[in-house]
This record gives sequence, C-alpha cells and structure tokens, in this order.
Amino acid sequence: MSENRSVPFLLDGALRYWPDAFTAEEASRYLAALRHGLAWQSEEVIIFGEARRVPRLIAWYGEPEAIYTYSGVRHVPQPFNADLQAIRARIQSLSGAKFNSALANLYRDGRDGMGWHADNEPELGRNPVIASVSFGVTRRFTLRHRWRKALKHAVDLEGGSLLVMEGPTQHHWLHALPKTVRPLGERLNLTYRYVKKGTDLFS
Repeated sequence: MSENRSVPFLLDGALRYWPDAFTAEEASRYLAALRHGLAWQSEEVIIFGEARRVPRLIAWYGEPEAIYTYSGVRHVPQPFNADLQAIRARIQSLSGAKFNSALANLYRDGRDGMGWHADNEPELGRNPVIASVSFGVTRRFTLRHRWRKALKHAVDLEGGSLLVMEGPTQHHWLHALPKTVRPLGERLNLTYRYVKKGTDLFS
C-alpha cells in the first residue's frame, strides 16, 4: 500500500492520500456489504433557516458517546458493525489517528453530491482529523481556501482510497463533492472522525 500519491500541497492545511488503502477485492466486497447492510436514511437539514433534502443517503455509526450535530440535526450513533470496525482498524493503522465514529454517505449517481462546507463543529475539537474512505466509482473532491479565493485544489478519490485531512485544514479550507451530469455509478463514502466526549451541543 502506498501513501501520498499526487496530493496537492495545501497552504494552511494538510492532506495525506492512500490510493490503495484497500485492495480492489476488499473495496468491492465492502461496497456491496455496506450498501445493503447499513440503515440508510434520506435526511433534511436546516440551511439558512430553511429545511432542505440532502442529495445523498446517510447513516451515522460509532461509539455511544459520539453524538454529532451539524446543519441543525442531532445524530445519535448506531453501533459499529463488523465491517465498519475492520475498516476503522485499517485506517487507524495507516493514519496513526483514532476515530470513534463514521458518517456514511451513499452517492447514488452524479446527481448526488455535497456542497461547500468545513468539518468544524465544536464536537470535533480544534484541529480535527477527518479520514475519508471511498468505495465505488471515482469522484472528484474539491477544496477552496476560505479567504484566498484563487487557491483551489482537487483530488480524484478512487475506490479503495483513503484521504486524510488534518492540522488546521478545517479552519482555512472548505471542501465539496460536486454534482455532475456525467453518467456515474454509486460511490459509498465513510468519513471517520473523533467526536469529543462531553461536547454534545444539546446536553
């Protein structure tokens, strides 16, 4: 397994990329197992005071303390299953970071995507480590600097890959998974993170 293939240098941030964190066989098996084994939901979030349907399916898993709130929605995790545990062990070994939760996103085709945002909720601490695992088709992941608008980067996330964002990245950069009109198959994404205990906004 290799590390850091064609990862752009980020001013005010840090990325690490493993294109083959999982073999093709593992990636195919996990895609099928998680596609049919997770409790997927179609969710609404609050954006600028307005409820909007999220253009993807999601599921939230983790340790009991990993309660996470974003876009006005409070997520209480379901327990990790064996596959999510095994994937977590692999990416913890590669990255050297610890994770207690995973947000699963299912992008059914190119019409599903993720808008510009940062993973900077208080529950994640000051400099969170976000580990993004991809199974399925390759999708382009884009980043732009919050204040230096000309600074932009993109990484094509392949099936079986692991991308880690860390350091001050969430302070200075926004990221997105743009929609596309190109015909695409499914992509299943797992974003592992560590939710701090005692920081539930609703407690």
